[in-house]
Amino acid sequence: MQGQQGGVYLSGAQTATGNFRNIVALTATTITAMTSNFVSSTGTAVTALVIPAGTAVGGQFKNVEISSGTAIFYYA
Repeated sequence: MQGQQGGVYLSGAQTATGNFRNIVALTATTITAMTSNFVSSTGTAVTALVIPAGTAVGGQFKNVEISSGTAIFYYA
């Protein structure tokens, strides 16, 4: 269940500062910068991500910047 700690709604080109544990893309959302615990198959950090509409992504995310879309970023 999400939302107990609150969250941030981003739309268009915006930035959210904080520690987040879940991202829910309301529309297709392009994250252009972030710090996270995601790594690629080669072990390098993933710093950009495209999330399709209606998709939720869990993990550890910090200081997220989006260039397009709408999403809710739930605090950890």
